[in-house]
Amino acid sequence: MALAELIADPDAAIRDVATLLDAMDPDERWALLSGLSRAQQRALYRKADPAIELAHLVGHAGPRTEVIHDGLNTLPVPPPLRRFQKRFCRPADETADYLFGYNEGPTRRLLGPGYFVAEPTGEGGVVIDYFRVPDGPVAPGWPRVVPNSHGLQRFVYHRTRDLLRRVSVHVSIGTPVKRDRPLDHYFVLCRRP
Repeated sequence: MALAELIADPDAAIRDVATLLDAMDPDERWALLSGLSRAQQRALYRKADPAIELAHLVGHAGPRTEVIHDGLNTLPVPPPLRRFQKRFCRPADETADYLFGYNEGPTRRLLGPGYFVAEPTGEGGVVIDYFRVPDGPVAPGWPRVVPNSHGLQRFVYHRTRDLLRRVSVHVSIGTPVKRDRPLDHYFVLCRRP
């Protein structure tokens, strides 16, 4: 069964979607995911497992080691601007229960990096919190850390949180909440090997 059919099938569980995606090579997986429409991403988010851990985002990477997730969002912008990356790293403090990250893509130089802290929700999930920015060293080569209230990025990231859910070993899906209001937009993330 194709990915679109599994997403649309009310009897298909997220484990069925995961089995399909986990069997694919990385390029094939990303090709399928990067073609999902807004309606398909919404349905996938509803089907996805809200239990996701920080390790899902960085695997076994060491402190300050960059882990890249390719992403596609459903924002009402031209299609090339919907593609982006979320880049994550563990902080230098190996006991920390959070991750640092930022957004990379065609608009970063104009808008800013959109730094965030990813942390457990306390309910078995992960939130990407743009209210917070890294307070320690980030991965080498990352842009300078600036608050999300600075410059044009305040219109995108300021007072925003992303709620993540698990799809498969390499895939997660999220939805942004701005000023505690769901936006009914979504983004799929696919971790690079």
